[in-house]
Amino acid sequence: MYIVENKKRTENKEYTSTLLVEGYREGKKVKHRTISNLSSWPKELVEDFRLLLKGGKVTTLEELRHSQGKSCGGLIVIYEICKRLGILKALSKSKKAMLAILLIIGRILTQGSRLHLVEWSKDQAIEEVLNIKYFDEDDLYETLDWLCYNQEKIEDKLFRSRNKKGIEEVFLYDVTSTYFEGMENELAEYGHNRDGKKGKKQIVIGLMTCKEGYPVSIEVFKGNTQDPKTVLNQLKKLRSRFGVKRVIFVGNRGMIKKQQIEDINELKWNFITAITKPQIKKLVNIGAIQMSLFEEEIAEVEYQDCRYIIRRNPKRAKEIQENRKSRIEYIIKKIIKKNDYLAKHTKASEEVALKDINKEIERRKLVRIVRLKIDGRSLNYKIDTDSIADISMLDGCYAIKTDVPKEALDKEIIHDRYKDLTQVENAFRTIKTALEEIRPVYVRKESRTRGHVFVCMLAYMIVKYVWDNLKELGFTQSFIFETLDKIIKVLPKDLLEHQDLILNKLRIKLPHNL
Repeated sequence: MYIVENKKRTENKEYTSTLLVEGYREGKKVKHRTISNLSSWPKELVEDFRLLLKGGKVTTLEELRHSQGKSCGGLIVIYEICKRLGILKALSKSKKAMLAILLIIGRILTQGSRLHLVEWSKDQAIEEVLNIKYFDEDDLYETLDWLCYNQEKIEDKLFRSRNKKGIEEVFLYDVTSTYFEGMENELAEYGHNRDGKKGKKQIVIGLMTCKEGYPVSIEVFKGNTQDPKTVLNQLKKLRSRFGVKRVIFVGNRGMIKKQQIEDINELKWNFITAITKPQIKKLVNIGAIQMSLFEEEIAEVEYQDCRYIIRRNPKRAKEIQENRKSRIEYIIKKIIKKNDYLAKHTKASEEVALKDINKEIERRKLVRIVRLKIDGRSLNYKIDTDSIADISMLDGCYAIKTDVPKEALDKEIIHDRYKDLTQVENAFRTIKTALEEIRPVYVRKESRTRGHVFVCMLAYMIVKYVWDNLKELGFTQSFIFETLDKIIKVLPKDLLEHQDLILNKLRIKLPHNL
């Protein structure tokens, strides 16, 4: 066997092919046949193989297979999806745009700091796929600044590319926060920490999506900004930037309150939200809603120019009841253990023991249910069954409030649109704690913080697209991207079965040559 190179010239171009050829005899004639096409191999690998065929010592065939070059599968797939979703077009094709694509790819495939991304890129086919020859962490920091200053323009282009056939009218909105280990970030402030990290500064992030759950806009607020105060900014965006004429704004019960409803109505738009358990109880007490309507089937009542879509979720009701029962059992065990301690330690204080258990009762929201008092050297408890009956009356019950007219949307669609808010929650979960891991935020300046969060939004668009197309395969998100990142394009038949399955499902073909 030996390697030959063939050249073929046409009018405008020269084509070169590298073939592994075997010589053999047929009678007295010497003939040749092609064993394999090596045109896609790197030159170094071809030369090593040529030396090996001549009897030289290079390496084992298994080592040859693993010395094929840089990873490219994840880069190619994400770059292709950036084109499909209009992200590449919205960013343009400047070096900054390509570095922005790299930041998006890094957020999905590796996470970490900008310095980590530079080091990780040494094993990736960055130049071949993105045409970036050289960059360092300073270039990436400057790209975050560039993304911040151009965010509105990029979001506008993405919105227009997704809405060529008509303007969206249903928009989902929610907020979250992310905390900092350090103290120097220019946007970080102390505020209501959803992660339960007391004593840590944070930023507040507002995300608006279309009804399918694809991001429309993301915004960063100072860490002490209250959720409802972020809504007006989103309404202004929809009117002035995106030019939307009609909006049904969907937000949760903590987001859309009296002032926000007034802001929405002033624009002659509509809202969909939910009301709290105390608000439901108040409507029941005044007779506006009857408890008998809370069934598994959706019901509807009208009161003071608003529609209330009401339902009891039996599965959720059972979960709440079991959770309440387990909390009560936990407290009873604590009381028995504390009484045993008091009996064995005669100098132990009953008042201190009472205080300790009352703290546990308060922490588990059982103040109305568990009554506790000192009786000699013991703590006696009583379970208030009347309070349990009163509290459990609304287990699994919820009420959605809207001013959307009946002729525009029926009660089932209103219900489904509010439930679509879970798509925003999924986005936050992916961005914060799952695949993308927005924390730690390794930046201090305001512009770079905003740029970093914007990168996370763009990366989520790609993750959602991939997941929507591949979730039926049964793979996890992390496995999908990890296995794509392991693809090293040299030998065309080297793909594993699941890698081939993923690429086919996404309708992506790896290039023959990089």
